[in-house]
Amino acid sequence: MKKNILKIIFVISFFILGWMGHSFYQQKQKESSKPKSTTIVKPLTILEKIKAKKQLNVIILNAPTVYYVGADNYQGFEYDLISAFAKSINVKLNLTVVHTIKEALELTRKNIADITVASLTATKEREKEFKFGPYYHSITEQLICHKSLFKQDHIPQSIDELVDLNITVAKDTNHEATLNKIKNKIEKFDFNTTIDFSTEELLYKIWKKEINCTVADSHAFMISQRYYPELIRVMNLSERKNLGWIIQKGDNSLSDALFRWLNKFERSGKMAELNGFYFDFLNIFDYYDTKIFHKRLKSTLPKYEKYFKKAGKKYHIPWVILAAQSYQESHWNPNAKSFTGVRGMMMLTNNTAKLLEVKNRINPKESIFGGAKYFAMMRKIFPKEIEGKNLWAFTLAAYNVGLGHIYDAQKLAKKLNKNPYSWKDLKTVLPLLSQKKYYKNLKYGYARGTEPVRYVDAIQHYYDIIVQSKMPKVKTLPKSESNTTKDSNNTKGTI
Repeated sequence: MKKNILKIIFVISFFILGWMGHSFYQQKQKESSKPKSTTIVKPLTILEKIKAKKQLNVIILNAPTVYYVGADNYQGFEYDLISAFAKSINVKLNLTVVHTIKEALELTRKNIADITVASLTATKEREKEFKFGPYYHSITEQLICHKSLFKQDHIPQSIDELVDLNITVAKDTNHEATLNKIKNKIEKFDFNTTIDFSTEELLYKIWKKEINCTVADSHAFMISQRYYPELIRVMNLSERKNLGWIIQKGDNSLSDALFRWLNKFERSGKMAELNGFYFDFLNIFDYYDTKIFHKRLKSTLPKYEKYFKKAGKKYHIPWVILAAQSYQESHWNPNAKSFTGVRGMMMLTNNTAKLLEVKNRINPKESIFGGAKYFAMMRKIFPKEIEGKNLWAFTLAAYNVGLGHIYDAQKLAKKLNKNPYSWKDLKTVLPLLSQKKYYKNLKYGYARGTEPVRYVDAIQHYYDIIVQSKMPKVKTLPKSESNTTKDSNNTKGTI
Protein backbone atom coordinates (compact mmCIF):
# COMPACT_ATOMS: atom_id res chain seq x y z
CA MET A 1 0.00 0.00 0.00
CA LYS A 2 2.73 2.38 0.99
CA LYS A 3 4.58 1.58 -2.23
CA ASN A 4 1.47 2.39 -4.28
CA ILE A 5 1.02 5.66 -2.48
CA LEU A 6 4.66 6.56 -3.12
CA LYS A 7 4.25 5.71 -6.80
CA ILE A 8 1.19 7.89 -7.04
CA ILE A 9 2.98 10.78 -5.31
CA PHE A 10 5.97 10.35 -7.62
CA VAL A 11 3.81 10.37 -10.74
CA ILE A 12 1.86 13.41 -9.56
CA SER A 13 5.11 15.24 -8.71
CA PHE A 14 6.54 14.37 -12.11
CA PHE A 15 3.51 15.81 -13.89
CA ILE A 16 3.53 18.92 -11.70
CA LEU A 17 7.23 19.55 -12.38
CA GLY A 18 6.67 18.95 -16.08
CA TRP A 19 3.79 21.38 -16.14
CA MET A 20 5.82 24.01 -14.28
CA GLY A 21 8.75 23.58 -16.65
CA HIS A 22 6.47 23.88 -19.66
CA SER A 23 4.87 27.02 -18.23
CA PHE A 24 8.33 28.52 -17.54
CA TYR A 25 9.39 27.70 -21.10
CA GLN A 26 6.25 29.33 -22.54
CA GLN A 27 6.80 32.45 -20.42
CA LYS A 28 10.37 32.73 -21.68
CA GLN A 29 9.18 32.32 -25.22
CA LYS A 30 6.66 35.11 -24.76
CA GLU A 31 9.31 37.40 -23.24
CA SER A 32 11.76 36.66 -26.03
CA SER A 33 9.10 37.36 -28.66
CA LYS A 34 8.44 40.83 -27.21
CA PRO A 35 10.26 43.71 -28.97
CA LYS A 36 13.34 44.68 -26.97
CA SER A 37 13.52 48.23 -25.70
CA THR A 38 16.33 50.15 -27.45
CA THR A 39 18.19 53.31 -26.37
CA ILE A 40 18.10 55.93 -29.15
CA VAL A 41 21.44 57.71 -29.43
CA LYS A 42 20.92 61.30 -30.52
CA PRO A 43 23.58 62.47 -33.04
CA LEU A 44 25.93 65.23 -31.90
CA THR A 45 25.25 68.75 -33.17
CA ILE A 46 27.91 70.68 -35.11
CA LEU A 47 28.73 72.72 -32.02
CA GLU A 48 28.97 69.61 -29.82
CA LYS A 49 31.39 68.01 -32.31
CA ILE A 50 33.58 71.13 -32.25
CA LYS A 51 33.61 71.13 -28.45
CA ALA A 52 34.29 67.38 -28.33
CA LYS A 53 37.40 67.69 -30.49
CA LYS A 54 38.29 70.95 -28.67
CA GLN A 55 39.24 72.55 -31.97
CA LEU A 56 37.65 75.08 -34.31
CA ASN A 57 38.80 74.62 -37.91
CA VAL A 58 38.97 78.00 -39.64
CA ILE A 59 39.85 79.08 -43.18
CA ILE A 60 41.30 82.58 -42.80
CA LEU A 61 42.39 85.19 -45.32
CA ASN A 62 45.83 86.80 -45.08
CA ALA A 63 44.86 90.48 -45.42
CA PRO A 64 45.29 93.68 -43.38
CA THR A 65 41.64 93.71 -42.32
CA VAL A 66 41.54 90.01 -41.43
CA TYR A 67 44.78 88.33 -40.32
CA TYR A 68 48.49 89.08 -40.54
CA VAL A 69 51.74 88.74 -38.64
CA GLY A 70 52.15 91.53 -36.10
CA ALA A 71 55.25 92.65 -34.24
CA ASP A 72 55.62 89.33 -32.44
CA ASN A 73 52.24 87.61 -32.75
CA TYR A 74 49.26 87.19 -35.04
CA GLN A 75 46.65 89.92 -35.22
CA GLY A 76 43.90 91.48 -37.31
CA PHE A 77 40.33 92.67 -36.72
CA GLU A 78 38.64 89.43 -37.80
CA TYR A 79 41.36 87.26 -36.27
CA ASP A 80 40.73 88.90 -32.89
CA LEU A 81 36.99 88.32 -33.37
CA ILE A 82 37.25 84.62 -34.19
CA SER A 83 39.80 84.18 -31.39
CA ALA A 84 37.33 85.69 -28.91
CA PHE A 85 34.60 83.32 -30.10
CA ALA A 86 36.92 80.30 -29.82
CA LYS A 87 37.78 81.32 -26.28
CA SER A 88 34.08 81.68 -25.41
CA ILE A 89 33.44 78.02 -26.30
CA ASN A 90 36.77 76.87 -24.80
CA VAL A 91 38.39 75.47 -27.95
CA LYS A 92 41.63 76.17 -29.79
CA LEU A 93 41.95 77.56 -33.32
CA ASN A 94 43.24 75.47 -36.20
CA LEU A 95 43.93 77.91 -39.04
CA THR A 96 44.23 77.23 -42.76
CA VAL A 97 45.69 80.41 -44.25
CA VAL A 98 44.66 81.50 -47.76
CA HIS A 99 45.68 84.52 -49.81
CA THR A 100 42.72 85.27 -52.11
CA ILE A 101 38.93 85.24 -51.82
CA LYS A 102 38.83 82.72 -54.67
CA GLU A 103 41.05 80.32 -52.74
CA ALA A 104 38.96 80.79 -49.59
CA LEU A 105 35.73 79.92 -51.43
CA GLU A 106 37.28 76.92 -53.20
CA LEU A 107 38.44 75.41 -49.91
CA THR A 108 35.10 76.22 -48.28
CA ARG A 109 33.35 74.14 -50.95
CA LYS A 110 35.51 71.17 -49.90
CA ASN A 111 34.05 71.31 -46.37
CA ILE A 112 37.43 71.32 -44.63
CA ALA A 113 36.51 73.98 -42.06
CA ASP A 114 33.82 74.91 -39.58
CA ILE A 115 34.04 78.64 -40.39
CA THR A 116 35.52 80.72 -43.21
CA VAL A 117 36.83 84.11 -42.06
CA ALA A 118 37.67 86.23 -45.11
CA SER A 119 35.98 89.66 -45.01
CA LEU A 120 33.22 88.29 -47.21
CA THR A 121 30.24 90.36 -48.31
CA ALA A 122 27.05 88.40 -47.74
CA THR A 123 25.61 88.86 -51.26
CA LYS A 124 22.39 87.18 -52.43
CA GLU A 125 24.41 85.04 -54.83
CA ARG A 126 26.72 83.78 -52.08
CA GLU A 127 23.86 83.15 -49.68
CA LYS A 128 22.33 80.82 -52.24
CA GLU A 129 25.44 78.63 -52.10
CA PHE A 130 26.80 79.14 -48.59
CA LYS A 131 25.41 79.44 -45.09
CA PHE A 132 26.37 82.71 -43.37
CA GLY A 133 26.53 83.43 -39.68
CA PRO A 134 25.63 86.80 -38.11
CA TYR A 135 26.85 90.01 -39.76
CA TYR A 136 29.65 91.66 -37.81
CA HIS A 137 30.68 94.71 -39.89
CA SER A 138 29.49 96.84 -42.82
CA ILE A 139 31.41 98.42 -45.70
CA THR A 140 30.96 100.26 -48.98
CA GLU A 141 32.71 99.31 -52.21
CA GLN A 142 34.91 102.12 -53.51
CA LEU A 143 36.71 102.86 -56.76
CA ILE A 144 40.39 103.41 -55.85
CA CYS A 145 42.88 105.05 -58.24
CA HIS A 146 46.30 106.72 -58.24
CA LYS A 147 46.23 110.44 -57.53
CA SER A 148 48.27 111.10 -60.70
CA LEU A 149 45.00 110.75 -62.62
CA PHE A 150 44.17 114.21 -61.31
CA LYS A 151 47.08 115.67 -63.25
CA GLN A 152 46.02 113.75 -66.33
CA ASP A 153 42.45 114.98 -65.88
CA HIS A 154 41.23 111.38 -66.01
CA ILE A 155 39.37 111.28 -62.71
CA PRO A 156 35.81 110.13 -63.45
CA GLN A 157 32.96 112.13 -61.97
CA SER A 158 30.29 109.45 -62.53
CA ILE A 159 30.06 105.78 -63.49
CA ASP A 160 29.41 106.84 -67.09
CA GLU A 161 33.04 108.04 -67.25
CA LEU A 162 34.56 104.69 -66.21
CA VAL A 163 34.83 103.54 -69.83
CA ASP A 164 38.40 104.73 -70.46
CA LEU A 165 39.93 103.42 -67.23
CA ASN A 166 42.07 100.32 -66.83
CA ILE A 167 40.28 98.66 -63.89
CA THR A 168 41.31 95.28 -62.50
CA VAL A 169 39.65 93.36 -59.66
CA ALA A 170 40.23 89.99 -58.03
CA LYS A 171 38.26 87.05 -59.42
CA ASP A 172 35.23 85.72 -57.51
CA THR A 173 34.92 88.80 -55.31
CA ASN A 174 31.92 91.00 -54.66
CA HIS A 175 33.87 93.69 -56.57
CA GLU A 176 33.63 91.62 -59.75
CA ALA A 177 29.88 91.24 -59.26
CA THR A 178 29.48 95.00 -58.72
CA LEU A 179 31.40 95.85 -61.90
CA ASN A 180 29.36 93.31 -63.87
CA LYS A 181 26.21 95.19 -62.88
CA ILE A 182 27.77 98.43 -64.11
CA LYS A 183 28.85 96.68 -67.30
CA ASN A 184 25.24 95.73 -67.99
CA LYS A 185 24.20 99.37 -67.67
CA ILE A 186 27.00 101.18 -69.48
CA GLU A 187 27.81 100.48 -73.10
CA LYS A 188 31.51 99.87 -73.92
CA PHE A 189 32.48 99.59 -70.26
CA ASP A 190 34.72 96.63 -69.45
CA PHE A 191 37.23 95.57 -66.82
CA ASN A 192 39.83 92.90 -66.07
CA THR A 193 39.83 90.13 -63.44
CA THR A 194 42.78 88.28 -61.95
CA ILE A 195 43.23 85.03 -60.04
CA ASP A 196 46.85 85.83 -59.21
CA PHE A 197 46.47 88.94 -57.06
CA SER A 198 44.41 89.88 -54.03
CA THR A 199 42.76 93.26 -53.60
CA GLU A 200 45.65 94.40 -51.40
CA GLU A 201 48.15 93.42 -54.08
CA LEU A 202 46.13 95.29 -56.71
CA LEU A 203 46.27 98.40 -54.53
CA TYR A 204 50.04 98.03 -54.55
CA LYS A 205 49.97 97.79 -58.36
CA ILE A 206 48.04 101.05 -58.52
CA TRP A 207 50.68 102.66 -56.30
CA LYS A 208 53.30 101.41 -58.76
CA LYS A 209 51.16 102.84 -61.62
CA GLU A 210 50.84 99.43 -63.28
CA ILE A 211 47.05 99.74 -63.42
CA ASN A 212 44.74 102.74 -63.15
CA CYS A 213 42.19 101.58 -60.61
CA THR A 214 40.64 98.75 -58.66
CA VAL A 215 37.67 98.31 -56.34
CA ALA A 216 38.20 97.87 -52.60
CA ASP A 217 36.06 97.72 -49.49
CA SER A 218 36.10 100.98 -47.54
CA HIS A 219 37.92 99.63 -44.46
CA ALA A 220 40.56 97.91 -46.60
CA PHE A 221 41.26 101.15 -48.46
CA MET A 222 41.59 103.17 -45.24
CA ILE A 223 44.27 100.78 -44.02
CA SER A 224 46.11 100.52 -47.34
CA GLN A 225 46.17 104.29 -47.85
CA ARG A 226 48.73 104.59 -45.05
CA TYR A 227 51.10 102.23 -46.85
CA TYR A 228 50.45 103.71 -50.29
CA PRO A 229 49.59 107.38 -49.62
CA GLU A 230 49.15 108.24 -53.32
CA LEU A 231 45.96 106.17 -53.47
CA ILE A 232 42.69 108.11 -53.58
CA ARG A 233 39.03 107.19 -53.26
CA VAL A 234 37.28 108.34 -56.43
CA MET A 235 33.68 107.31 -55.69
CA ASN A 236 31.47 104.84 -53.87
CA LEU A 237 30.18 102.08 -56.11
CA SER A 238 27.69 100.56 -53.69
CA GLU A 239 25.46 101.18 -50.73
CA ARG A 240 26.60 99.80 -47.37
CA LYS A 241 26.94 96.02 -47.40
CA ASN A 242 27.25 93.50 -44.57
CA LEU A 243 30.22 91.25 -43.89
CA GLY A 244 29.71 87.75 -42.50
CA TRP A 245 31.50 84.45 -41.92
CA ILE A 246 30.57 81.32 -43.85
CA ILE A 247 29.71 78.49 -41.46
CA GLN A 248 29.34 74.74 -41.87
CA LYS A 249 25.98 73.64 -43.28
CA GLY A 250 23.73 71.45 -41.17
CA ASP A 251 21.94 72.16 -37.92
CA ASN A 252 21.80 75.67 -36.45
CA SER A 253 23.85 74.99 -33.31
CA LEU A 254 26.97 76.82 -34.54
CA SER A 255 24.95 79.68 -36.02
CA ASP A 256 22.96 80.08 -32.79
CA ALA A 257 26.14 80.05 -30.71
CA LEU A 258 27.67 82.77 -32.90
CA PHE A 259 24.55 84.94 -32.63
CA ARG A 260 24.48 84.61 -28.82
CA TRP A 261 28.20 85.30 -28.51
CA LEU A 262 28.19 88.29 -30.89
CA ASN A 263 25.20 89.84 -29.11
CA LYS A 264 26.99 89.51 -25.76
CA PHE A 265 30.27 90.74 -27.27
CA GLU A 266 28.58 93.88 -28.63
CA ARG A 267 26.61 94.60 -25.45
CA SER A 268 29.78 94.32 -23.37
CA GLY A 269 31.39 97.11 -25.43
CA LYS A 270 34.19 94.83 -26.67
CA MET A 271 33.15 95.16 -30.31
CA ALA A 272 33.31 98.94 -30.06
CA GLU A 273 36.75 98.65 -28.50
CA LEU A 274 37.98 96.35 -31.26
CA ASN A 275 36.67 98.70 -33.94
CA GLY A 276 38.38 101.55 -32.14
CA PHE A 277 41.76 99.85 -31.99
CA TYR A 278 41.75 98.80 -35.64
CA PHE A 279 39.87 101.58 -37.43
CA ASP A 280 39.28 104.76 -35.38
CA PHE A 281 42.86 106.03 -35.71
CA LEU A 282 42.71 105.73 -39.52
CA ASN A 283 40.80 109.01 -39.68
CA ILE A 284 43.98 110.93 -38.81
CA PHE A 285 45.56 110.15 -42.19
CA ASP A 286 47.75 112.99 -43.40
CA TYR A 287 49.27 112.58 -46.86
CA TYR A 288 52.42 114.66 -46.32
CA ASP A 289 53.15 113.31 -42.85
CA THR A 290 52.72 109.74 -44.09
CA LYS A 291 55.00 110.36 -47.08
CA ILE A 292 57.74 111.71 -44.79
CA PHE A 293 57.28 108.79 -42.40
CA HIS A 294 57.74 106.27 -45.23
CA LYS A 295 60.99 107.98 -46.24
CA ARG A 296 62.31 107.93 -42.69
CA LEU A 297 61.38 104.26 -42.33
CA LYS A 298 64.09 103.59 -44.90
CA SER A 299 66.60 106.32 -44.13
CA THR A 300 66.43 106.84 -40.34
CA LEU A 301 64.89 103.89 -38.50
CA PRO A 302 67.68 101.43 -39.46
CA LYS A 303 70.16 103.60 -37.52
CA TYR A 304 68.31 103.10 -34.24
CA GLU A 305 66.37 99.85 -34.72
CA LYS A 306 68.88 97.80 -32.71
CA TYR A 307 68.38 100.08 -29.68
CA PHE A 308 64.58 99.79 -29.87
CA LYS A 309 64.86 96.00 -30.07
CA LYS A 310 67.30 95.70 -27.16
CA ALA A 311 65.29 98.10 -24.97
CA GLY A 312 62.06 96.32 -25.87
CA LYS A 313 63.53 92.95 -24.96
CA LYS A 314 64.91 94.25 -21.65
CA TYR A 315 61.64 95.85 -20.53
CA HIS A 316 59.22 93.40 -22.21
CA ILE A 317 57.74 95.95 -24.61
CA PRO A 318 57.23 95.23 -28.33
CA TRP A 319 60.01 97.22 -29.98
CA VAL A 320 57.64 98.52 -32.67
CA ILE A 321 55.62 100.33 -30.00
CA LEU A 322 58.79 102.05 -28.77
CA ALA A 323 59.81 102.96 -32.33
CA ALA A 324 56.35 104.35 -33.15
CA GLN A 325 56.27 106.31 -29.88
CA SER A 326 59.71 107.73 -30.53
CA TYR A 327 58.69 108.90 -33.98
CA GLN A 328 55.67 110.66 -32.50
CA GLU A 329 57.90 112.27 -29.86
CA SER A 330 60.89 113.35 -31.95
CA HIS A 331 60.57 112.05 -35.54
CA TRP A 332 63.66 109.96 -34.63
CA ASN A 333 65.75 113.09 -34.19
CA PRO A 334 68.23 112.58 -31.29
CA ASN A 335 68.72 116.35 -31.00
CA ALA A 336 65.03 117.20 -30.86
CA LYS A 337 64.04 119.87 -28.35
CA SER A 338 60.69 121.40 -27.46
CA PHE A 339 59.94 124.88 -26.09
CA THR A 340 59.28 123.27 -22.69
CA GLY A 341 62.83 121.87 -22.53
CA VAL A 342 62.20 118.16 -23.14
CA ARG A 343 64.90 116.61 -25.32
CA GLY A 344 66.05 113.59 -27.28
CA MET A 345 64.60 110.60 -29.09
CA MET A 346 62.03 109.98 -26.33
CA MET A 347 61.69 113.66 -25.31
CA LEU A 348 62.57 113.28 -21.63
CA THR A 349 62.42 116.12 -19.13
CA ASN A 350 65.44 116.85 -16.96
CA ASN A 351 63.71 115.51 -13.85
CA THR A 352 62.60 112.32 -15.59
CA ALA A 353 66.08 111.79 -17.00
CA LYS A 354 67.57 112.07 -13.47
CA LEU A 355 64.98 109.60 -12.15
CA LEU A 356 65.89 107.15 -14.92
CA GLU A 357 69.65 107.76 -14.53
CA VAL A 358 69.93 109.04 -18.09
CA LYS A 359 73.09 111.16 -18.16
CA ASN A 360 72.86 112.42 -21.73
CA ARG A 361 69.37 112.99 -23.13
CA ILE A 362 70.59 113.53 -26.69
CA ASN A 363 72.41 110.20 -26.75
CA PRO A 364 70.05 107.96 -28.80
CA LYS A 365 70.75 104.75 -26.89
CA GLU A 366 70.40 106.37 -23.46
CA SER A 367 67.21 108.16 -24.45
CA ILE A 368 65.57 105.04 -25.91
CA PHE A 369 66.48 102.86 -22.93
CA GLY A 370 65.37 105.62 -20.56
CA GLY A 371 62.03 106.02 -22.34
CA ALA A 372 61.47 102.24 -22.32
CA LYS A 373 62.24 102.08 -18.59
CA TYR A 374 59.82 104.92 -17.87
CA PHE A 375 57.15 103.23 -20.03
CA ALA A 376 57.61 99.95 -18.12
CA MET A 377 57.37 101.74 -14.76
CA MET A 378 54.05 103.33 -15.71
CA ARG A 379 52.64 100.11 -17.14
CA LYS A 380 53.15 98.30 -13.82
CA ILE A 381 51.14 100.92 -11.93
CA PHE A 382 47.84 100.19 -13.67
CA PRO A 383 45.50 97.61 -12.07
CA LYS A 384 44.90 94.13 -13.51
CA GLU A 385 41.49 95.22 -14.84
CA ILE A 386 43.37 97.10 -17.58
CA GLU A 387 44.94 94.54 -19.89
CA GLY A 388 45.92 93.81 -23.47
CA LYS A 389 45.44 96.62 -25.98
CA ASN A 390 43.86 98.80 -23.29
CA LEU A 391 47.00 98.58 -21.18
CA TRP A 392 49.29 99.81 -23.99
CA ALA A 393 46.94 102.72 -24.75
CA PHE A 394 46.60 103.75 -21.08
CA THR A 395 50.38 103.62 -20.61
CA LEU A 396 51.06 105.73 -23.69
CA ALA A 397 48.45 108.29 -22.64
CA ALA A 398 50.00 108.49 -19.15
CA TYR A 399 53.44 108.95 -20.73
CA ASN A 400 52.03 111.92 -22.61
CA VAL A 401 49.73 113.71 -20.18
CA GLY A 402 50.83 112.35 -16.80
CA LEU A 403 49.50 109.56 -14.61
CA GLY A 404 47.49 111.93 -12.39
CA HIS A 405 45.31 113.13 -15.26
CA ILE A 406 44.63 109.52 -16.29
CA TYR A 407 43.42 108.83 -12.73
CA ASP A 408 41.21 111.93 -12.96
CA ALA A 409 39.79 110.75 -16.27
CA GLN A 410 39.02 107.34 -14.79
CA LYS A 411 37.26 108.96 -11.85
CA LEU A 412 35.24 111.14 -14.22
CA ALA A 413 34.42 108.12 -16.39
CA LYS A 414 32.81 106.39 -13.40
CA LYS A 415 30.66 109.47 -12.71
CA LEU A 416 29.54 109.48 -16.36
CA ASN A 417 28.67 105.76 -16.22
CA LYS A 418 31.51 104.83 -18.55
CA ASN A 419 34.05 102.04 -18.18
CA PRO A 420 37.18 103.46 -16.48
CA TYR A 421 39.25 100.48 -17.68
CA SER A 422 38.40 100.81 -21.38
CA TRP A 423 40.42 103.06 -23.67
CA LYS A 424 37.42 103.31 -25.97
CA ASP A 425 35.53 105.07 -23.16
CA LEU A 426 38.45 106.94 -21.66
CA LYS A 427 39.34 108.62 -24.95
CA THR A 428 35.88 110.25 -24.92
CA VAL A 429 36.39 111.45 -21.34
CA LEU A 430 39.93 112.84 -21.53
CA PRO A 431 38.99 115.89 -23.68
CA LEU A 432 36.56 116.92 -20.92
CA LEU A 433 39.53 117.66 -18.64
CA SER A 434 39.92 120.99 -20.43
CA GLN A 435 36.39 122.07 -19.41
CA LYS A 436 36.09 123.90 -16.09
CA LYS A 437 32.80 122.27 -15.06
CA TYR A 438 34.61 118.91 -15.08
CA TYR A 439 38.17 119.62 -14.01
CA LYS A 440 37.35 121.96 -11.10
CA ASN A 441 36.33 118.98 -8.94
CA LEU A 442 39.23 116.74 -9.97
CA LYS A 443 42.45 116.32 -8.00
CA TYR A 444 44.88 117.24 -10.78
CA GLY A 445 42.73 119.92 -12.41
CA TYR A 446 43.00 121.23 -15.96
CA ALA A 447 44.64 119.20 -18.73
CA ARG A 448 44.76 119.43 -22.53
CA GLY A 449 42.90 116.14 -22.68
CA THR A 450 42.63 115.99 -26.45
CA GLU A 451 46.42 115.68 -26.78
CA PRO A 452 46.84 112.19 -25.26
CA VAL A 453 43.99 110.92 -27.46
CA ARG A 454 45.71 112.23 -30.59
CA TYR A 455 49.03 110.98 -29.24
CA VAL A 456 47.81 107.38 -28.90
CA ASP A 457 46.02 107.49 -32.28
CA ALA A 458 49.16 108.77 -34.01
CA ILE A 459 51.33 106.08 -32.43
CA GLN A 460 48.84 103.43 -33.51
CA HIS A 461 49.07 104.90 -37.03
CA TYR A 462 52.89 104.71 -37.11
CA TYR A 463 52.95 101.35 -35.33
CA ASP A 464 50.71 99.74 -37.92
CA ILE A 465 52.77 101.05 -40.85
CA ILE A 466 56.00 99.74 -39.29
CA VAL A 467 54.41 96.33 -38.68
CA GLN A 468 53.24 96.02 -42.27
CA SER A 469 56.55 97.20 -43.70
CA LYS A 470 58.90 95.26 -41.41
CA MET A 471 57.17 91.98 -40.63
CA PRO A 472 57.24 88.90 -42.92
CA LYS A 473 54.08 88.01 -44.79
CA VAL A 474 52.05 84.99 -43.74
CA LYS A 475 52.91 83.39 -47.08
CA THR A 476 56.28 82.48 -45.58
CA LEU A 477 54.52 80.38 -42.93
CA PRO A 478 53.21 76.82 -43.35
CA LYS A 479 49.88 76.58 -45.17
CA SER A 480 48.11 75.40 -42.04
CA GLU A 481 49.00 76.10 -38.44
CA SER A 482 47.37 75.70 -35.07
CA ASN A 483 47.17 78.18 -32.22
CA THR A 484 45.79 77.49 -28.78
CA THR A 485 43.00 79.73 -27.60
CA LYS A 486 45.42 81.27 -25.12
CA ASP A 487 47.90 82.11 -27.86
CA SER A 488 45.25 83.33 -30.25
CA ASN A 489 43.97 85.85 -27.73
CA ASN A 490 47.39 87.14 -26.78
CA THR A 491 47.44 90.90 -27.29
CA LYS A 492 51.17 91.25 -26.85
CA GLY A 493 52.56 93.50 -29.54
CA THR A 494 49.36 95.34 -30.37
CA ILE A 495 48.02 98.66 -29.20
